[in-house]
Amino acid sequence: MKKHFFALVLALASGSVLASGGPDIKLEKVDIDLSDKASLQRGARTFVNYCLSCHSAGYMRYNRMGQDLGLTEEQVKGNLMFASDKVGEFMKATMPAAEAKRWFGTAPPDLSLTTRSRTPDWLYTYLLSFYRDEQSATGWDNRVFPKVAMPHVLAELQGVQRPVYRKVTHKQGGQAVDEQVFERFEIARAGTMSEKEYNATVRDLVNFMTYLGEPAKLERGRIGVFVLLFLAVLLVVSYLLKKEYWRDVH
Repeated sequence: MKKHFFALVLALASGSVLASGGPDIKLEKVDIDLSDKASLQRGARTFVNYCLSCHSAGYMRYNRMGQDLGLTEEQVKGNLMFASDKVGEFMKATMPAAEAKRWFGTAPPDLSLTTRSRTPDWLYTYLLSFYRDEQSATGWDNRVFPKVAMPHVLAELQGVQRPVYRKVTHKQGGQAVDEQVFERFEIARAGTMSEKEYNATVRDLVNFMTYLGEPAKLERGRIGVFVLLFLAVLLVVSYLLKKEYWRDVH
């Protein structure tokens, strides 16, 4: 019994490490607010412009997204539909999976549940952590997801980063060993956005992708407000009714 318990603990621990991007990666916190319709709309625009060409969001229909985000069908068609002709269709990638696998070595995954499988903080940090690596097939690598097959599709916005390392000396087997430890990123070539603007754009994108992972959460939040108001009124009525029933009881 104890062996099974410890095996389960180790499995969960290893899963946590994978979700966080490794033991040495500190994830950046991202402010997720699904009630921020403007943020969700900006995130949707970034998603369809930069992600949907390779990645699908195959569990979401355009018209459902429009309703949830407070957009009319005309606004969805005019601003968010570049990969489909019908507003009732699912958000499918424009690139054929076979071609994507031939170009990148693997077919790009569907992004519907990314924030649920990885967490929003992981995705936010991942999108901030691309850097130039001429040795890789795409010319890019990522601190959170080393050897990733995906190129940095937001490079024109962020610019080109390069990692800065510091030397750390420690003892190993009685000898001094030097190790290069990551310290920070610095911009080697500027993009069209400042760091603050890019971080805000990525936050909106992650906010939208968090919505993609659980669209019903928006409706549950709206219903929850009315449920709490109803319970508050019921509490007052129940209290007054109880006082009336017990008024003549001595």
